[in-house]
Amino acid sequence: MRNRQDVFVDSGGWIALALSRDPFHERAVEVWKQVLESRAYLYTSVPVILETFTFLDRHARRDIALAWKDSLEKLSNLEVISCDAEEMRSAWQYFTGQKFHQLSAVDATSFVLMARRHIKIAFAFDHHFTSAGFQLVG
Repeated sequence: MRNRQDVFVDSGGWIALALSRDPFHERAVEVWKQVLESRAYLYTSVPVILETFTFLDRHARRDIALAWKDSLEKLSNLEVISCDAEEMRSAWQYFTGQKFHQLSAVDATSFVLMARRHIKIAFAFDHHFTSAGFQLVG
């Protein structure tokens, strides 16, 4: 990974980092070290944060979800992107074709947010990102 690239962190990346029992955990930790060493500019979104917190709260424990949320504040190179009504409307367009079987609404909003900010790389473990034209580092 080159230095100073923009990287969008998806729920799958956050969850894999937070849960040692996640099947992608070891890979996530390895890639995360590379991302941090490259001094990448990190982005995530409000929908991703809500999805990740909810997943961790329901599938792990509340204290793990809260610790993960608190860890975000320690990342000085992380920008949290909000999602407005226009971006939500744009995201729904991903559901009109057959290309994205079982696509989540959060992923669709992530694609819109990434495209509008010219972010080409996702720290994710979801093939939908590559189908949408993004590169995975996870």
